Amino acid sequence: MTNATTPAINRLTVDIVSDIVCPWCWLGLRYFNEAAAQMPFEVELIWHPYMLDPNVPSKGMAYTDYMRAKFGDGPSNKFKAMRDHLETAGPDLGIEFKFSGIPMRPNTLKAHRLMHWAGGQGLATEMAEALFQAFFTDHRDVGNNVVLCEIAQQVGMDAALTAELLESDRDSDVVQAEITHFQKLGISGVPTFIYNRQFVVQGGQPTQAHISALQKAAEITTNAQVH
Repeated sequence: MTNATTPAINRLTVDIVSDIVCPWCWLGLRYFNEAAAQMPFEVELIWHPYMLDPNVPSKGMAYTDYMRAKFGDGPSNKFKAMRDHLETAGPDLGIEFKFSGIPMRPNTLKAHRLMHWAGGQGLATEMAEALFQAFFTDHRDVGNNVVLCEIAQQVGMDAALTAELLESDRDSDVVQAEITHFQKLGISGVPTFIYNRQFVVQGGQPTQAHISALQKAAEITTNAQVH
């Protein structure tokens, strides 16, 4: 339920800084969507790239090797707790995390370039959902050109044009510059939802956190229009 005092505005824009291999980003997106659906105004989500580990080789590396290097050879209580939480919370939001069996930890630059192009066609959120699904549930290599072209076609983009663009370095500099911009703003973790370019909700926060943030952002926007 929305607060009765929520100002009557028509539309609100929220920015999200995200990485495709971040499970909290998928969880956070679904919580955000639940909150947005309860608002009496349209909410537009604008996507921005972030690379949790830009040092991953361009062709990626075996997921088990990557996780072993990150968390050590033995089972990590922190990693196990994270997986358990995500795998428990996911189904209620329509997400099926399947961490066991993920073959590759990709370098996500190409996926972010695809997100950039999808955004130009108004398909960024659809693309993000497709990429999350491909990586966390379907165990596809989202750093692979063929896979990315198939996902592009799946969401309604031109697969042949996407293939041509991916073979080049088109917009790599644009994506890298945007990542650097948000790093300079102090963002070091994702997802980060930015409301009115003034305050943030960070991490996989529950629906109520976004309801409160949307109401606050709507009030700020209304007051700015009045004054």
